[in-house]
Amino acid sequence: MFSTVLIANRGEIALRIARACRELGMRTVAVYSTPDRDSAVVRFADEAVHIGPAPSKASYLNIPAVLEAALLSGAQAIHPGYGFLSEDPDFAEVCEANGIFFIGPSARVMQQLGDKAAARAAMAEAGLPVLPGSTTALSGPAEAKETAQQTGFPVILKAAAGGGGRGMAIVRDPDDLSAAFQETRAHAYAVFGDDRLYLERYIDDARHVEVQVLCDRHGSAIHLGERDCSVQRRHQKLVEEAPAPGLSEELRTSICEAAVRGARAVGYVGAGTFEFVLTQSHEFYLMEINCRLQVEHPVTEMVTGVDIVREQILIAAGLPLSLRPGDVVPRGVALECRVNAEDPARDFAPAPGRLTEFVPPSGPFVRVDTHALPGWQVGPDYDSLLAKTVVWAPDRDQALARMDRALGEFRVSGEGVSTTIDFLRRTLVRPEFRAAEHTTGLVAKMLDT
Repeated sequence: MFSTVLIANRGEIALRIARACRELGMRTVAVYSTPDRDSAVVRFADEAVHIGPAPSKASYLNIPAVLEAALLSGAQAIHPGYGFLSEDPDFAEVCEANGIFFIGPSARVMQQLGDKAAARAAMAEAGLPVLPGSTTALSGPAEAKETAQQTGFPVILKAAAGGGGRGMAIVRDPDDLSAAFQETRAHAYAVFGDDRLYLERYIDDARHVEVQVLCDRHGSAIHLGERDCSVQRRHQKLVEEAPAPGLSEELRTSICEAAVRGARAVGYVGAGTFEFVLTQSHEFYLMEINCRLQVEHPVTEMVTGVDIVREQILIAAGLPLSLRPGDVVPRGVALECRVNAEDPARDFAPAPGRLTEFVPPSGPFVRVDTHALPGWQVGPDYDSLLAKTVVWAPDRDQALARMDRALGEFRVSGEGVSTTIDFLRRTLVRPEFRAAEHTTGLVAKMLDT
C-alpha cells in the first residue's frame, strides 16, 4: 500500500481523491497553481506544493514541476484525476521511470487507446462494433473526402488525441469538408499538440451510453453497469444517469459485455470507460475509450455502492479486485447534474466571478461534489464546473423529483456569475427526457425553442 499519494489535479476531483486517500489512511499531497493557493484541496491535504502560475501549461500540465513535487514530498503514487495529465502516456512513463506508481493504466495501453484512430482499429479486431470511417489518421482533406464518400454524410471529424468533447466537427455537406478539416486540425493542434484527425459516420438522434469497467493486474475484469450521458452541449455532458433508461436487459448485457471484452483485449488495468453511440433502432457502436476516471463516476457509485476512486488506488497498489461480476447489483436510479459557471443564454459561455453566495443542497440521498465556497474566485483559466449535484432514489420518477428539489435549493450568486441550474431544471421536465426518449440533440433543440 502507498503511504503518500500526490494528487495531480485541482477542483472538486482533487478533493474527492484526497478524501478517498484519507479514508485509506494515506497521506496526501496537493499541487496548486497561484490562483488555487487557497483552494479546498490545499486546505484539506496533508501537504501542498506550488507548481506554477495560472496557465495550465505552466502548472497542472507541467510534467517536470509535478514530478519534482512528488519526489520532494516522498509520494509513492500519483493520482491524475481527469483532464490535465490523466491520459498522457508520456507522464505515466516518466512516473514509472522515477519509481512512482501512476494510478491508471500503463503508458503502453494509454498510448494505444489514447490514439482514437488506433483504438478503433484495436477494438474492431476484438469484435466490438465500430462506426464506419477511417481506420488510421487521415493524411489530409483529400483522403478525408474520399473516406467520407465511402462512409456517407453526415460525418464527424475527431482529433486522434482528443477527449473531453473537444477537437470535433460535424460535417453535413461535402463542400464544407475541406474547410472543416483545416479548422479542426488547427484546433486539435492548439488543444492537444497533435493535429492528426480521423473520421467516422455521424449518427443523428443517437444516445450516448457508456460502461464503467474495473480491471486489476491479476487478470480480473468487471463492469459496473452503464450510464446515459446524452444531454450534452458542444459534445460535453450536462446530465448523466445510471442505469441508462429504456434499455432492454438483452441490450444492456450486450453493451456491458462488449466493454469488458475490449478491456481484456488490450490488457487494461484500472478504472476506464467505454463510450458507445446507440441508434434509435438500438444498434450500438463504440465511440472511444477513456483511460481515466470520468466526471460522472458518482452516478455509478450511487447505484452500485462501489467507491471507484478507492478501487483505482487499490488496483494501482497491486491488490486484486475484491469484486466479482455477480457482486455488483445496481439498485435504484442515480442522476448527476453539472452546475457550471456558464451562461446558457450565450451558448454556455463561461461566466466567471467571485462567489458571494454558495449554498449547495442537502437532504436524503443527495450528494454534492464541489470545491466552491463563498468568497471563491471562479477564474477564466480552468474548467467552469462548480459542483456535481447527484441524487439517488428507488425509481426514476423519484430520482427526477429529488433532483429538481435539490437544484431548487441551490443558491449561487456573485458579480458576473451565471450558472446552468435553471437550464438543468428545464431539461428535467422536457417530455422527451421524462420519457427517456432524449438524444444528444436535446440541448440544441431546447436552445432553438
